[in-house]
Amino acid sequence: METDPASLDPEERTNKFLALASAALGVISLCAALIPIFGGALALAGIGLGLFGVRSESKNTARVGIALNVLGLLIAIFYALALAFARP
Repeated sequence: METDPASLDPEERTNKFLALASAALGVISLCAALIPIFGGALALAGIGLGLFGVRSESKNTARVGIALNVLGLLIAIFYALALAFARP
């Protein structure tokens, strides 16, 4: 049974939002990784939000968000290196 978000204390509500935002940024950073600066910045922001979101009851959502953001960051770094060392 779902709890009413308005009945939660403000800190728990904020932490749940941060966990969900981290997961959303993880999906977006995977898509944006082909533009390394943009994808890397989104992934770093998502990792930060996920680390704060782990303190909530939505620990699994925050962990998935962190994992997706780390994957997005690795793809962005790999793609940036591939572009830097590509021979014309």
